[in-house]
Amino acid sequence: MAENIYAKIKKDLPGIENSIFLKEYTTFKIGGPAKYFFVAKNKEDLIKAIEVSKKFKLPIFILGGGSNVLVSDKGFNGLVVKLQILGIEINKNKIYVGAGVMLPKLVSVFLKNNFSGFEWASGVPGTIGGAVYGNAQAFGTKTSDAVDSVEVLDIKTLKFKNFSKEQCKFSLKNSLFKKSTLRASDKKFVITSIVLKLEKGDEKEIKERIHNFIKYRKNNHPTTFHSAGSVFVNPELVIKNKKLLKKYPELEKFVENGVIPSAYLIEKSGLKGKKIGGAQISEKHANFIINLGNAKTKDVLALINLAKKKVKENFNINLETEVQRIGL
Repeated sequence: MAENIYAKIKKDLPGIENSIFLKEYTTFKIGGPAKYFFVAKNKEDLIKAIEVSKKFKLPIFILGGGSNVLVSDKGFNGLVVKLQILGIEINKNKIYVGAGVMLPKLVSVFLKNNFSGFEWASGVPGTIGGAVYGNAQAFGTKTSDAVDSVEVLDIKTLKFKNFSKEQCKFSLKNSLFKKSTLRASDKKFVITSIVLKLEKGDEKEIKERIHNFIKYRKNNHPTTFHSAGSVFVNPELVIKNKKLLKKYPELEKFVENGVIPSAYLIEKSGLKGKKIGGAQISEKHANFIINLGNAKTKDVLALINLAKKKVKENFNINLETEVQRIGL
């Protein structure tokens, strides 16, 4: 019966595959099989895939670069669509980019054209669509700083809409497109393209910043292990507890800046290097959970829950995860 259904789906959506392990498509290298898997190379492919998911009542998940996701060991009992809408067009200081363009490729194009403002994305293994979705940021610069407008496909109506930067409701590691839920399969919109607005800069200075950012990541992030990047959002809050501030004097500086690094909170909670199964809170950067080679989803979730528990006990702060969950 399952084979018959697959044959029917394949007739409507040529190119679809079944039982594809998602660990091969995530930077964590964790995750079971997608029941169905399809690569959408253009808007028409995307629409067809969504129509098929509706026709056969399949849950659907849109996958970008796979750099900020945690997939269930059991996989995803539905249709995973890997978005590979590419293309980069430059018109003066506005750049039109397909959502599937990888960030290192984009940084390379910006360097060739002396555009400044996106050097922070050097070495980040994600797509521009994913960066906009989660308002990715680093070194004091946010994706939203460069966004002019975003085109999306409404999954319900299958109509395309354009959102201005203000309408995207960007906030810390968040946007209108992500806010509704951490269940990534419940998306209402699919980002298809973005218009970025950047200013020209000095080529030598741009190159130097790119070099410094890549060097920093190599020295301070666990780049030799598979991970999903930062697991927790850095809390934006003010701590007034005098006993806490006395015990952890470094908090004063963080409070002044308005952001407390999650890595600091986790490390001070005694969890740096903590292992559960094949997963570990990185000894190099405590806001990274790394796959030591055979990590399971349950191992990562156990470390996430432990970090939340200990930070709450020690600092009375609720850590918020930024990693999207698939099949969980």
